[in-house]
Amino acid sequence: MNYEAIIFDCDGTLVDSERLGNQVLVDCAAELGVPLTLDEALAQFMGGRMADAVAYIESRLGRRLPADFTERARQRMESVFRAELQVVAGAETVLRELAIPYCVASSGPRDKIELSLGLTGLLGYFEGRIFSAYEIGRWKPEPDLFLHAAAVLGVSPDRCAVVEDSVLGVRAGVAAGMTVFGYAAMANAEALAASGAQTFDRMDLLPSLLCGEGRAAPIHLDCREAEPC
Repeated sequence: MNYEAIIFDCDGTLVDSERLGNQVLVDCAAELGVPLTLDEALAQFMGGRMADAVAYIESRLGRRLPADFTERARQRMESVFRAELQVVAGAETVLRELAIPYCVASSGPRDKIELSLGLTGLLGYFEGRIFSAYEIGRWKPEPDLFLHAAAVLGVSPDRCAVVEDSVLGVRAGVAAGMTVFGYAAMANAEALAASGAQTFDRMDLLPSLLCGEGRAAPIHLDCREAEPC
């Protein structure tokens, strides 16, 4: 394989949470008189932090949101996740077969990351290798989170691959000097590519990209048996 470590985003990349979480924000905003479409929320909020979503809704509302808005939104997201969250199709198979170190690095709080991974059966794959932007105080598109993850793993940034589904995440990976693969099953593939990612739309296509084949084609997931690794 051409890389020594793989850094996965969480929401929309490992767990199918983007539409669920953003629909909660749409509903919470609507209750305050701010009409948002789900597509607008996805375009504005994917890959970002809650504080930026709050600021956007406040700009539309013309005043500050209630002090407990974030807490209530997160509680509603947790309820929805517990009822409906699913793993991204093919993600667990990829994780099971990867033969090099990998981790998850997300703009979300650690408890949200652990909840999402736990609900979808993925938490065990990432024990001791979960990195949250809240723990370093720097968020995508800044490269700091990915650089921090690479440093902890002991891998040079140029030997890391990032798997992302948001423009902010792609920009962060590129700024960190890493190769970025943009998962575009739901995201805008053109926007991800314009930001510097090599795009793919099925998780089972990722191994061939990681093996440096230059195309997205299904192969045996253990690329040690594939050419031209």
